[in-house]
Amino acid sequence: MSNLGQFDSDFYQSNYTIDNQDQSSEDSNAYGNLYGSRQQQASEQLQAAFVPQEMLMSSGYEGQFFQPASNPDYYSQSSYIDSFDEEPPLLEELGINFNHIWQKTLTVLNPLKPADGSIMNETDLTGPILFCVTLGATLLLAGKVQFGYVYGMSAIGCLGIHTLLNLMSSSGASYGCVASVLGYCLLPMVILSSCAIFFSLQGTFGTVLALVIVGWCSLSASKIFISALNMEGQQLLIAYPCALLYGLFALLTVF
Repeated sequence: MSNLGQFDSDFYQSNYTIDNQDQSSEDSNAYGNLYGSRQQQASEQLQAAFVPQEMLMSSGYEGQFFQPASNPDYYSQSSYIDSFDEEPPLLEELGINFNHIWQKTLTVLNPLKPADGSIMNETDLTGPILFCVTLGATLLLAGKVQFGYVYGMSAIGCLGIHTLLNLMSSSGASYGCVASVLGYCLLPMVILSSCAIFFSLQGTFGTVLALVIVGWCSLSASKIFISALNMEGQQLLIAYPCALLYGLFALLTVF
């Protein structure tokens, strides 16, 4: 039995004491403090990376944060505003220039007035469309519904004159320019159709008036064409096909 008791005492004997237990708890606390300090240091570094330096300064700092000085002359000298001021008006961008329309109208009304080639060589269709609609409206007031004939003859006539001018001139003319000139020169024909509202043109006076209007239209158109295309000395050659075209409108108006 003595041997068994000695075996038990030897088996349960250990060098681990209370002092060792206290030492291990101190080591764990030291490790925890070290881990906590490292974690706190990492969080401070992360905060310093995302927070501006000015916000980390002491509250005793007096000043304005993130308020750059404004320059009142910046917007006045901006290139965008300068380009916006230099832009042409909206109607002029759409091809509607009332000054040019008025000058072209005066050139047509006065066959003896010299034509400005720089203004006439434009694809301005505002005036021609207005004159075509006015011609159809005056014919309608005279009891003739001829809108289709007016538009059809205008398109076919512009195509024929455009082909002829490209064959005769070295520079050539665009279809829009030809349509613009022929449309503006339709204004005297509007005057003839307006006269048909008040009295009949089927007579000697009506025939003479129609011939005068046809000569007026063809002379104005040929004058503008030779000025825009530099075709000096060929006015009569251009006036003849223009007279044939405006003669169709005169027949449509008289009869």
